[in-house]
Amino acid sequence: MQTFGLIIVGDEILSGKRQDKHLPKVIELLGARGLALGWARYVGDDRGAITAVLCDAFASGDAVFCCGGIGATPDDHTRQGAAAALGLPLQLHPQARALILERMRDVAREQGLPYEPDRPDNLHRLNMGMFPAGADLVPNPYNKIPGFSVRHVHFLPGFPVMAHPMIEWLLDTRYAHLHGTQARSERSVIVTGSMEATLTPLMEEIEACFPGVKVFSLPSVDHPTWGRHIELGVKGESRSTEAAFAALKAGLGALGAALGPDLVR
Repeated sequence: MQTFGLIIVGDEILSGKRQDKHLPKVIELLGARGLALGWARYVGDDRGAITAVLCDAFASGDAVFCCGGIGATPDDHTRQGAAAALGLPLQLHPQARALILERMRDVAREQGLPYEPDRPDNLHRLNMGMFPAGADLVPNPYNKIPGFSVRHVHFLPGFPVMAHPMIEWLLDTRYAHLHGTQARSERSVIVTGSMEATLTPLMEEIEACFPGVKVFSLPSVDHPTWGRHIELGVKGESRSTEAAFAALKAGLGALGAALGPDLVR
């Protein structure tokens, strides 16, 4: 089963200067297609750290979306990190070059200025098309400046308005055959008056009896409605969770646990 991963690059996320919008959106986009996110990692604007994270991504075999750091300013290191992780040179992708020039032409026309592709700042913009050798383009419907893919790792801008439609395009083209293969459901119940240590043997028993189902425990000490309680539940493939949840509730009943409402997600 294909695992999906997400890498989010940027000092501004780690410092709190900007709030990450990628993680919840990618979870939403995957979920709408019956898919699920397996992992996520955050990394700052450090070329060595980015290279190390990307080495792991390429070695994993997972389908990975990497958001951020593919611009052409001194704090953008993702393109270089990808090339270093792969041991490949950076090359100006001919289609990326054409799209960047097209964008320059569009901006000049919008601003009523002459189109000057040889102007130093415009020549610098071509660096945004420098990708590891053999990369494929990921189209950008917002401003035409493409992202790129190398094997199963896909590199996208940090701007959500650009990155999210590009991820949707990848999901609906490259990964369309996987839609619906990872549909998940989650069932849980509010348990009051019990301790996690008391419930752990039951949790282990449920996981042993229902392969592929995960049991989770979310304790709370100050919930406004239920006060001190544990949300105890199961998650996994829809066809498995119903039976596992029934067994979980039966086990809780045998332990004499006080149960509140059921929750479905």
